[in-house]
Amino acid sequence: MRKLEIMKKSYDNMCIPGELSIRVQQEITKSRQKQEENRNAVGCRRRKRILFGMETAAAAVCILFTAALNMSPVFANEAEQLPVIGGLARILTFRTYEAEKDDIAVSVEIPTIERIAEETKVTVDAINREILARCNQYAQEAVQRAEEYRTAFLETGGTPEEWEKHNINITVGYEIKQHGSDYLSFVVRGSESWTNACNESRYYNLDIETGEIVTLKELLGSDYIELVNRSIREQIDERRRAGETFFSAEEGGFSGISEEANFYINENNRPVIVFEKYEITSGSAGEVEFEIIV
Repeated sequence: MRKLEIMKKSYDNMCIPGELSIRVQQEITKSRQKQEENRNAVGCRRRKRILFGMETAAAAVCILFTAALNMSPVFANEAEQLPVIGGLARILTFRTYEAEKDDIAVSVEIPTIERIAEETKVTVDAINREILARCNQYAQEAVQRAEEYRTAFLETGGTPEEWEKHNINITVGYEIKQHGSDYLSFVVRGSESWTNACNESRYYNLDIETGEIVTLKELLGSDYIELVNRSIREQIDERRRAGETFFSAEEGGFSGISEEANFYINENNRPVIVFEKYEITSGSAGEVEFEIIV
């Protein structure tokens, strides 16, 4: 019992975000028969609620939960097409679905990139496969984490009524930062309402003409790390004078970017460095951004 109490306390006190993979199933098959055979389906708070009358280990529950999402046509919507980008590419919503089990709600929206001008011989298949893979892994692991938390909570004295008040929500979605004639820039996010430790944001910046991933080095030159660090430090000093707070170096604050720094390209074709919640300042500030002007 002591071990479960420690597990529950550990989950309740998760803090600084860590990087996890994100994945979503490439094909969500349609089978009305399977849905009808699942007699546990009842109404959910948004669209449909799937309930399974099986109490199993967290990993097994995760597998069953994901399988139900993939079998049911209720969760598979037609792709929502967004504007063509520079006449060469467009980004679509590949799949969306929502479900709930044991008061754990899941909402997933998956993007995919489509090339319009086939004669360019540029493909984005590898990027699309990566996005799908990351989303699938994140959704499955998030459900498993929530199920493990629920098990620990109930076995250490919590009640189902108290658990329901946790309002657990797992979300996977995306946001387009720019869809101009030169670049396509967007972010895929995975988040869990009950902990910040497993939230993840993955940024994608593509050259529209070549279909290649764009790096900070290509945008700013070989000395980009020094240039970015100097710009961010200057902006932090300026924002501090304006009343914002940032962690000091001793508190784990900004000490320089790495080659894997998160960034997107804004409408002015400038890179914007993004720090996750809690990374360089308090969580109340959310994500913190710095536009780099050269």
